Amino acid sequence: MKIIACGSVPTIIAPEKYFTGKVLQTPIIEKEAPARLRATLVSFEPGARTHWHTHPLGQTLYVTAGAGLAQTWGGPIEVIRAGDVISFAPGEKHWHGAGPKTTMTHVAMQEALDGRHADWLEAVSDEQYGG
Repeated sequence: MKIIACGSVPTIIAPEKYFTGKVLQTPIIEKEAPARLRATLVSFEPGARTHWHTHPLGQTLYVTAGAGLAQTWGGPIEVIRAGDVISFAPGEKHWHGAGPKTTMTHVAMQEALDGRHADWLEAVSDEQYGG
């Protein structure tokens, strides 16, 4: 058994090269090979969001607080709320984040393929975010 004590893993401000607006990330777990799981608690301030991205083995989000938005490439913007589970298929181009006037926190879970958890793409423009 391994216990990671509360407060022993620092929260970081998410890098601007992958996010728009203020986003905080607190790592939950990153398993060593041969396991591939990574989980992170991600908190978005109003208007904050990821850039477009994909995951080689897909991604699952569990919204823990607030309300936000998510979209797959070519699809409609969807409202996501606390308690929702959102699943993206491997290679599915998407973004997710807070609503324009609401905060949103989710647990992001994905597995690595050859050490890679995500492929980051272009920023979501204000026009794309606004619908």
